[in-house]
Amino acid sequence: MIKTDKEYQEAKKRLLSEKKSLEGQHAKLKAAGLNTDQIHLALDPLASFSLQLEEEIQEYENLMRGYFEDIINLKGIGRQLIALRIAKGLKQNELAARLGVKEPQVSRDETNEYFGASVEKIEKVLNALGVTATTKINPRLGNTG
Repeated sequence: MIKTDKEYQEAKKRLLSEKKSLEGQHAKLKAAGLNTDQIHLALDPLASFSLQLEEEIQEYENLMRGYFEDIINLKGIGRQLIALRIAKGLKQNELAARLGVKEPQVSRDETNEYFGASVEKIEKVLNALGVTATTKINPRLGNTG
């Protein structure tokens, strides 16, 4: 997951470089006499990496636009906190200032996607972001045993 604008810019540059490299490799393999299936077999791992990078870039761009996925049973709350910061246009150091902590703390929390964070810590981050989270409980229907 891309978490900062710097990572986003680097990912865009890396993707452009990867695409150029793929095009060059494709041309070399074609010139060497490989058929389409052989070329795809040789280049699929590189293409897969580029596709993953494209997806991460698209995810970051969607977050900047405020598009979020639902979370269920709080699974993914850490990613959601990061997404909210990105959507709010805040840098990690700005969130750190709002929380009264140093930037490396926010960076560590985000690297670990807030794994193991207390409810209190999550609430502080939500408050610092100016966000209210609402939980809706949907009891499962059917047998409870």
